[in-house]
Amino acid sequence: MTEVNRVWRLRKRPVGDITDDVLTLAEEPIPEPNDGECLFRLNYLSLDPTNRIWMSDVDQYMPPVALDAPMRGVVCGTVVKSRHPGYTEGQIVSGLGDWADYQLGSPLTLNVMGDTGGVPVVDAFSTFAVVGPTAYFGLLDVGQPKAGETVVVSAAAGAVGSIAGQIAKIKGCRVIGLAGTKNKCTWIKEELGFDAAINYRTEDVPTALAAACPDGIDVYFDNVGGAILDVCLKLMNFNGRIPTCGLISQYNATEPVPGPYNYPMILMRRLRVQGFIVLDFADRYPEAVAALGRWMAEGRIKVRTEIVDGLENALQTVKRIFTGANTGKLIIRVKDVYR
Repeated sequence: MTEVNRVWRLRKRPVGDITDDVLTLAEEPIPEPNDGECLFRLNYLSLDPTNRIWMSDVDQYMPPVALDAPMRGVVCGTVVKSRHPGYTEGQIVSGLGDWADYQLGSPLTLNVMGDTGGVPVVDAFSTFAVVGPTAYFGLLDVGQPKAGETVVVSAAAGAVGSIAGQIAKIKGCRVIGLAGTKNKCTWIKEELGFDAAINYRTEDVPTALAAACPDGIDVYFDNVGGAILDVCLKLMNFNGRIPTCGLISQYNATEPVPGPYNYPMILMRRLRVQGFIVLDFADRYPEAVAALGRWMAEGRIKVRTEIVDGLENALQTVKRIFTGANTGKLIIRVKDVYR
């Protein structure tokens, strides 16, 4: 174990895009666990759109990261020292933590990873820790798709959207995805089985979406908000459902974002628009993991993980989420784990 701990700390609130001075990488002593805690070494760091929310001092689902505090993240690590009976040296753990090589954990934020069933730890972490359950509960509990219905997914080549679309196909739905490059559209259609893919950067979205959904939209799995939400509202069928998973189109906005122009459709079409956070379903995670694992083993769900090596690259890598430069799940690898 080295004697230096690298820690990314939040130095200023971002205004618009994340800039290089928002976070700094500091070298600090490795902390010592107190009674009831363990010390673990970071193996993998999940990079997610919610990182941008946590940086901002706005109303959100948990307190924002304080200035000069370690940047918060979803992490996977190996216990190196324990002063809690629930953790032993060498165990693999995951949960909420910091962008840091070494950090402290307790049962309030950290769980021991169970048997991954032969799936590499990095793949189990990237799919089961956040994005898989988000897609599973958001689509099935909030969206409640029925066989034969039309489901539209925005950011469909992203970590959550790609899984949500595949689950909709498993449930017998017709699925249309929106993505931002030709390669992403090809991937979700030819490899993941979406029925249609629309490139929102090069196609006229209202025209293309209307053509792809001649019978309207029953479920819109919304990852982006903004203009695409507005288009979908106009095409929603009576009693349609809109699980609101993310609003990435406006996380970097510097001015107040106007509401959708087609807001009246919520009333006229009797729509249900419901925001959700995956933590709302924390007590049911085993259900999602079991279903997702089974579908993956059967080849009915395919995932893509983009791995970038080095904690020092976390700041530059997280920016890719907001430019559409990544496909699937984005992970920082600090040290590989095999099990």
